[in-house]
Amino acid sequence: MQAVAAATSRAWPASPRRRRHVASCSSPPPTTTTATTTTSSLNRCPVAGAGAPVLPLGIHGGRMLLASPLLWNSGAAARKTAVATAAAASPPAEGGGKADGGAVAGGISRTVQLGAMILVWYLLNIYFNIFNKLVLKSVPFPYTITTFQFASGSFFITLMWLLNLHPKPRLSLGQYAKILPLALVHTMGNVFTNMSLGKVAVSFTHTIKAMEPFFSVLLSVLFLGETPSFLVLGSLVPIVGGVVLASMTEVSFNWIGFWSAMASNLTNQSRNVFSKKLLADKEETLDDINLFSIMTVMSFLLSAPLMLSVEGIKFSPSYLQSNGVNLQELCMKAALAGTCFHFYQQVSYSLLARVSPVTHSVANCVKRVVVIVSSVLFFRTPISPINALGTGVALAGVFLYSRFKKAKPKAKTA
Repeated sequence: MQAVAAATSRAWPASPRRRRHVASCSSPPPTTTTATTTTSSLNRCPVAGAGAPVLPLGIHGGRMLLASPLLWNSGAAARKTAVATAAAASPPAEGGGKADGGAVAGGISRTVQLGAMILVWYLLNIYFNIFNKLVLKSVPFPYTITTFQFASGSFFITLMWLLNLHPKPRLSLGQYAKILPLALVHTMGNVFTNMSLGKVAVSFTHTIKAMEPFFSVLLSVLFLGETPSFLVLGSLVPIVGGVVLASMTEVSFNWIGFWSAMASNLTNQSRNVFSKKLLADKEETLDDINLFSIMTVMSFLLSAPLMLSVEGIKFSPSYLQSNGVNLQELCMKAALAGTCFHFYQQVSYSLLARVSPVTHSVANCVKRVVVIVSSVLFFRTPISPINALGTGVALAGVFLYSRFKKAKPKAKTA
């Protein structure tokens, strides 16, 4: 017992030093530690399990694991790891920024392209109406002018298919039979438009043609079973009222020109409605451009015999010479009118494939304004304030119709 007591008495005096040693090791290191300080700490306080000091047997628990400087620096190590991870991820972030910049540049490029297409569309319309009016003033033969325009279109369409600029259609006889009525109304629509342009001012013809939405709604109800909204019906009121107001004060008013423009509205909208019905058929493999191209070629084949039977005898070189018409100048203007006629419709279809129908309708409304203003300035057409007001009201109604026609109700959230 005495030996045990002596051993115990010899062991206890060393405990204060051990406590000081443990206290010095368990106290946290300074906030800013260098590599030397860390190394000395490791030398003074080894990791538990590698020669760690043993507590007195009188303390419950026997051995105690001492805190390691590696554990004190674990927070800093975690922060370093996070920084390293963020640094490693920084190159993809930079690449993402480049991708965003590319998307912005692509959006700007697309906007510039669409703006250029709309500008070309407007210019082709302006030149077509001006040259067409000049030709009709020289030779008031709407059937002949229409046939010449369809011939120009057929030439460019054939060239497009031969050069594989657009896929050639592969249709059956049944499909051609379905397109034939469309080609017939397409032919008559252009004949009536040229008849109107030959009788009245270009600005008045386009004012009357602003009533196309009225016939579109009427025919859609009769043949497609569509029910227009109250907003769409309300937008027809300023259209009809504006056309009536403009007609009452039009200086060049002519009943033949007026009813020809109205007949053009009816036939053109009939073509659009039946085209929509044909394209909605899943069995038909036609796009808009090929449908328009086939209608143009068919219209040429239909208008040629019609021209020969109605105006073929009158339209001759002797007639042109007797009326003082320069044949070379006339052919040049007719060729320019036919070229502009075809390409402005091709640009219109290409533009429709790139923008929404609402955007296309608004752009078409602005196009009509541009054509009216340009024709008034070129031909110096006299316009009274009431006539200008009626035209403006009708075009404003067309704009509202374009907005309301394509407006869709918001989907209800669950």
